[in-house]
Amino acid sequence: QVQLVESGGGLVQPGGSLRLSCAASGSIFSIYVMGWYRQAPGKERKFVANIIRGGSTNYADSVKGRFTISRDNAKNTVYLQMNSLKPEDTAVYYCAANSVNWGQGTQVTVSS
Repeated sequence: QVQLVESGGGLVQPGGSLRLSCAASGSIFSIYVMGWYRQAPGKERKFVANIIRGGSTNYADSVKGRFTISRDNAKNTVYLQMNSLKPEDTAVYYCAANSVNWGQGTQVTVSS
């Protein structure tokens, strides 16, 4: 089992930036892919970005060029740097390991 704890959410104005963190513990060796997903009110959870064990990354079209996923293996932590935020980025952001283990989520609200 892998335990995940997200942090870094909050309220930001349009055009602003936030960095989310996801700290992993437990069976770290079993993690092949770490991903970020988001769920807006009344909508289904959607893929945002992921990073594979070898280092390759993937992004949803809606965030390409604005969001960057990265990791610090020494800290067992994955980050999501979010720039040029838009109101439509407002959602609860979830971290996932192998799309099986999930964190509790962190709220991101983009509003003036």
